[in-house]
Amino acid sequence: MNAASRTLRAGLIGLGAMGRNHARILSNLDGVRFVGVVDPAGDPTGALPVPVVSTVAELIEMKIDYAVVACPTALHEPVGMELAASGIGALIEKPLAQSVEAATRLVEAFESRGLVAGVGHIERYNPALQNLRLRLEAGELGEVFQVVTRRQGPFPHRIADVGVVMDLATHDIDLTSWVTGQEYTSVSARTVSRSGRLHEDMVAAVGQLGNGTMVNHLVNWLSPLKERSTVITGDRGCFVADTLTADLTFYANGAIDTEWEALRAFRGVAEGDMVRYAIPKREPLLVEHERFRDAVEGKETDIVTLRQGLRTVQVAAALLESATTGATVSVAPLVSDAIDRAPGAVSV
Repeated sequence: MNAASRTLRAGLIGLGAMGRNHARILSNLDGVRFVGVVDPAGDPTGALPVPVVSTVAELIEMKIDYAVVACPTALHEPVGMELAASGIGALIEKPLAQSVEAATRLVEAFESRGLVAGVGHIERYNPALQNLRLRLEAGELGEVFQVVTRRQGPFPHRIADVGVVMDLATHDIDLTSWVTGQEYTSVSARTVSRSGRLHEDMVAAVGQLGNGTMVNHLVNWLSPLKERSTVITGDRGCFVADTLTADLTFYANGAIDTEWEALRAFRGVAEGDMVRYAIPKREPLLVEHERFRDAVEGKETDIVTLRQGLRTVQVAAALLESATTGATVSVAPLVSDAIDRAPGAVSV
């Protein structure tokens, strides 16, 4: 599509907590006209500047160019298939679908029609992680040894159809592969359910990436402490990204010999300088929408493709399988996934 031809017409499906954030962005997005929302419950606030309809078919009749899908995960497949059948692109909230099979069908539906579609893995647009990826690509850390993520907080009562692995852990799975440029090769996990829900609400996972990097994820809905931390340790020190505040800090390996005899006996790494980087902090959701709008307009941009979203669902499913069987599960590569995942893979 020619960027200068006309303003894009966009719709939204789902008015939950995330859907309302999407509505806020779409209402003010340059080059886009927000034309309608689908939600059977309507808009109780009456504050939306666009009509709210009950079905996807009614939204399609508004002649939209693309839709943002922010309904419950279990509905992603039927909603996405209806959009694809009508030739309409879609930005689908993460996870892409509740199962590998459903995610695969969505990939095939949109790819077979040549439609622009992406997944809302918003952490890729977090300023701290974007800056971190650039620094890893530049070789500032040297060889990457380990990625550790912690994503904890109170239970969001709006989530009812998937557990913490598909909902929260998919953030960490995607950002780990993306920021390092490496794919998961195996995973092992343990889960518990303490809130009385059908699905798990805590997971502890260990994994390995293609270049031998070790991965650890701790994710739960059981903590009053909200934490969003990514720590990457390598040959020259470690980076710590706080995605709640979008802060990035580097802890360098020490280069000064210590005179304290008790510490001199330790042959490992000593503490060196600490640097906290000043990073421009644009709202990740706005950046995500801008990139997807550009993709719909035919511009070169870096959206999260459906095939990448499928890969993340595949790894999450492997975590759940491991938690059920108690065994380490190998994760087979997807065709073309490595090419899609990281245009400029990290050199380590």
